[in-house]
This record gives sequence, C-alpha cells and structure tokens, in this order.
Amino acid sequence: MQKDQLDYYVIPSEDAHGSEYVAPSDKRREWISGFTGSAGQAIVSKTQAYLLTDSRYWLQAQKELDENWHLITAGAPEAPRDWIEWLDRVKDARIGIDARMITHEKASSLSNQLNAKGSKLIYPPQNLVDLLWKDKPQRSKESIFIQPREFTGKDATEKIAELREWIQAQPAATLGLSKTPPTPAQVHVGTLISSLASIAYLLNLRGQDIPYNPIFLAYLYIGLDKAILFIEGVKVDDEVSRYLEGLNVEKRDYNDIWTFLRRREWGEGKVIISPQTSYAISLMLTHLRYTVLPSYVEEMKAVKNEVEIEGMRRAYLRDGVAFVRWYAWLDQKLQQGYEITEYEAAYRLTEFRRHQKYFMDLAYENISASGPNAALPHYSPTRATARVIDKDTPYLNDSGGQYRDGTCDTTRTVHFGRPSDEQCEAFTRVLQGHIAIDSAIFPEGTTGKTLDVLARRALWQDGMNYMHGTGHGVGSYLNVHEGPHGFGIDVPLVPGNVITNEPGYYNAGKWGIRIESALVVKRVTTKREFNGDIWLGFDRLTCVPIQTKMVKESMLTKEEKTWLKEHNRRCYQRLEPYLKDTDGRALKWLKRESERGIGVARAGPGGLTIDWN
Repeated sequence: MQKDQLDYYVIPSEDAHGSEYVAPSDKRREWISGFTGSAGQAIVSKTQAYLLTDSRYWLQAQKELDENWHLITAGAPEAPRDWIEWLDRVKDARIGIDARMITHEKASSLSNQLNAKGSKLIYPPQNLVDLLWKDKPQRSKESIFIQPREFTGKDATEKIAELREWIQAQPAATLGLSKTPPTPAQVHVGTLISSLASIAYLLNLRGQDIPYNPIFLAYLYIGLDKAILFIEGVKVDDEVSRYLEGLNVEKRDYNDIWTFLRRREWGEGKVIISPQTSYAISLMLTHLRYTVLPSYVEEMKAVKNEVEIEGMRRAYLRDGVAFVRWYAWLDQKLQQGYEITEYEAAYRLTEFRRHQKYFMDLAYENISASGPNAALPHYSPTRATARVIDKDTPYLNDSGGQYRDGTCDTTRTVHFGRPSDEQCEAFTRVLQGHIAIDSAIFPEGTTGKTLDVLARRALWQDGMNYMHGTGHGVGSYLNVHEGPHGFGIDVPLVPGNVITNEPGYYNAGKWGIRIESALVVKRVTTKREFNGDIWLGFDRLTCVPIQTKMVKESMLTKEEKTWLKEHNRRCYQRLEPYLKDTDGRALKWLKRESERGIGVARAGPGGLTIDWN
C-alpha cells in the first residue's frame, strides 16, 4: 500500500467473474480476515482493518474476527448500507482495488461518488493479497462435461443462434440524433460473457471448479461469425473438444482473454458487456469499443423451459424422499435418547441424498442449526464446535442437493419437544407469510419487490421481521442463487421463473425459524379475467411436510388451515410410492406428519394425553 501510495485497500468476496461463491484459490477476503461467510468486504487502511457484512453474518463475523478487525454491520440503523456507502465518508484518499474484482457498474458509480470527495480509485497491477498469500491453492484442473439435451431441453446451437439474433437486433451506437448511416465501428458485432453460470448454461457444459456450484472458470466471446471459449486446456478432454468443434466454438487458454482484448481481435465494431463484467475488462476495451447492456443470457437462463421445469419437479421429489427418510431417522434417534449433533444430522442427510438418482453434490453447505445457532441465518456446523440438537428449541435445516435434472433448496424448522407459546406464535407468523406468497395471484408485470410485503405482513402485525431476502431465483443444475428476478428485486416475474419462498424469524441468542419452498411461476385462470389472460401464480416444487406442532390454530384463517392440511396431504400422496417398499420407518413418519392435527398436544379428558410422537 505504501508503494502505491494507498490510503485504503478493498478486498471483496467475489472473484474475477463476480461469483457469489468462489473457488478456494479466490477466497482472498476469507484468508486475510478469517471471516468465512459468503458475503462481505475487507477494507484495510494504514492503521485499521474493517470487515463489512450484512445482517445474515453479523453474529458469525463477531465470532470469527480477531482483535485486528472492526466489524461494520452494514444495513443496521445509522450504519452504512454497504461498503460503497461506507467509503463515501472518505475525503482526499487513494483507494486501491483489483480491477478484476469489481464490476463495471460498481466501479463507475463509486468513481463518481469518490471524485466528489476528492478521492479516487486506484488499480494496482497486482492483487496485494496474492503477493502475501504464499500457500495459495492452485486453480482447479477438474474436467468439464456435457449437460445433455434430456436435461436442458435446448441444444447449445439454438441458444447461441438466439443470442446472435439479439446482438444483431441491438441498434448501432450512433451519436445523438444523427441520421447518417452507422460506421462499421459503431455496429455491435459480439458479446463477451464473464458470468460462469451464463457460460455453462449457454454451452450446455458443467464443471467442478467451485464447491457446490457446477460451473468452471472461463470467458466466452460470441461474435456474429465466430465464438471463442477461454479456458485452461487441461480441463477439456477429447469428447468435449469434439463437442465444441461441433458448435464452431474455438478453444483458447484462459489467460488469452487479455491478449484478445488488447489486440482487438474481433476486428471493427463494438462488443456488448453486462454491467456485472469486471472493470478490468472495460478498462482494457476502452469506452469506445464496448456497450453496456443487461445480460440477455441471464434472462434466457431465468426462464425455464418445460424440460427444465419437469426435471426440477422430479429432482425436488427425490430430494423430498431423502428429507423424509432423514427426518424419520433423526426423530427416532432423538426420541430414543441419543445425542445427535448438528454436524452429524447434516452428514446423515447428505448420505440419504447420495442414494438418490442423478445426485451430484450438495447445492450449498448444510445449514443445520439448533438453539441460538438457528438465529444465525447462514450458520453451518463444524465437527469440533457443533451443538447437540436439543428438545427445547426449534431445529432448523436449510439444505439441498445438486441433481443432473435440477438444483434444490429447502428449509424446514421442527421441534422435537414441547414448544413454548412464543415459539409457536413466531412459527405461525412465518407460516402465514409463507402461505401468503405461495397463494398469491398477480397480473403480468408484477415484480418480486411488489410481492415481498405479503411474506412480512403477518410478522409485522406482531412487530417481528427478518433481515434477509424473501427468496431468490434457482438454477437448473446450476447455481442455487440465480438472477435477475427475486423477491425484493424490481424485476417482473414471468412464467418459467423458479423462485424460493423463505420468510423467517430469528430470536438472537435463543432460536430461529425459517420455512422455505421453491416455486415456479405459471399462468392461472381467474374468476373475472380482468384485462384478459394476464394472471400469474405459483406452483410449488418442494415436497416436504411442514410440521404442525408449532402452529397456533387460533391464529390461522380457514384458508390457511386448508392450505397446510392440503400441502401435507399432497406430500404423502406424492412420496408414499417411493417409500412403501423401501423404508417403513419413513413411511410411518410421513403418514403421521400428514395426518397430524394442528397445534401442540394437550391433556385430554380424565388426564388422557395424546402423544403425537
């Protein structure tokens, strides 16, 4: 920092492709700070070190950071919303960052803000953390593989052709109201894709470079007459090489992207990049050679075709079978008096998933949490520190499998003892928000942000809330978090979008509750059909019962009671064929859960008690 005369140096969580989850070789922020959460930024000044992260990770960060670090609770009252707002208070400073690790959009916005304060962004030629990180892991050499049409529903040739049509449809970058024909330099001739999930989707390829995410490190240039995949050659075997040749996609080394950009090898014309492209790329292109537009591939990927939807439906069914078999095992062990830790429970669930058809990996690290750990929305247990699951507080499990035909993400919260009134009231409010989203009917053009209040309304009635999003898009054997849509995001929902529905409530230091199911947006027929066939709703993919023990029946409407009973009944009907000849314990547990009444068992007449277990 002294050499580059820097007052601050920013270490983001993301990699050069803007990935939310990164390969071990890109965990620079984790290495320097010790904080293992997936979101946050480290900022080092000449005298201090700061870690900014959102509410999902405040308690985790307090545990993991040592005395060298100051935690900035981004989003808290009177605290900055993010690291950019935090830096906005800095005056006359030189702020360093690796230009590959910040998006074009953020760098442009931040530069304007800083300039007004007399400060500026500086881009040292080398990443300063990399200069210190002596035992840095090597980049993955794992082979990539083909995702066949039986899972994608669409050939890569069709996808590339559709993208090229979009490129050609973009108007030339002429000046103002000029009526003169565009010059060759003003015409769009290609697009450069740096999003790893978009590259995997477009080419129908998958990889193993980032844990839990079936993607691979690469850049992809799609021109009107040629395409180039920049990837380490060792990752491409003969079969994939022949496949790429059949797509007319040239293969070049991963680092050749910089030579390609520096030499302007695409010839005359403009290249389209997305706002999420790294600033290093736009600096290399210079502003005369690129146009920034929202990623068309992101939009393509977000709208699942019928093959993808049916694949995800089957994947959620198999994942539900694993979930039910595991819950039956866990319930039995706890009732028999065994001590089961959060770590062991998570491990066992993974083993049940491994036996399911098309299982490839977990979709993310298991969140398996009891007691105060469940109040940490993104807590994951370790063998050494895992807590024993207790019977006094709710137990929360948020997990999912990666299957060749779909990515799963499910959360259920259960109680193995007798819940308190406070726990039951909170669970019921969360459930009411979950049902409100699931049951929503809305016109075309409605955004997830508009619907978000439905999930929170019941909680707000009792002065409760949660600080994370209500739900996110989900990939088709891709990343578990996918855009551009989501609850809380101002993007209209369209048929084919898959989105999670996950309200929660967290009693800090005591317990937490969350219920999450995946939904697919579909067209629905309404009674009045005002303005025609424009009405949308949701179809539930997740097939795991919701425990009724913590539900306060008196707080539910008639419609909410019906929804809960029908959901659990449907889970039984759909899962029973997979269990009847293979797992009697799981079938018995499933039948009990689907038929169980609503509420905690009470003492009956003459001292008779009903033992729900």
